Amino acid sequence: MVEKFVGTWKMVSSENFDDYMKAIGVGFAIRQVGNRTKPNLIVTVDDQGTVCMKTQSTFKTSEIKFKLNEPFEETTADDRKTRTVISLENGKLVQKQSWDGKETSIEREVTDGKLIARCIMGDVVAVRTYVREA
Repeated sequence: MVEKFVGTWKMVSSENFDDYMKAIGVGFAIRQVGNRTKPNLIVTVDDQGTVCMKTQSTFKTSEIKFKLNEPFEETTADDRKTRTVISLENGKLVQKQSWDGKETSIEREVTDGKLIARCIMGDVVAVRTYVREA
């Protein structure tokens, strides 16, 4: 089921991301860079079912490797240390991050050939849209 996410995805739009970064506690300087960055998302899966999600941009490259439904420690691009679990729910790849008593989720789904990532923190929702590059 993860296979439909595999590939290289290029960001084409980002809505409300500044508000989302504010909601999770990202400082002004990093938000400025985050708002200007249009990263590629590269998703691969190996024979053991380990998924690798690499976010690549001119500013920073970050990578997480995980198995579905298995919690792991993640250091996010904005340097939060989170306990993260990623699962498949109704065809969506749902990433839940918890840190300092807070929780955010990122729901990724492939629709009409686009990868839509919804970043959710409380009532703040950012939508980032990617198209398949390769």
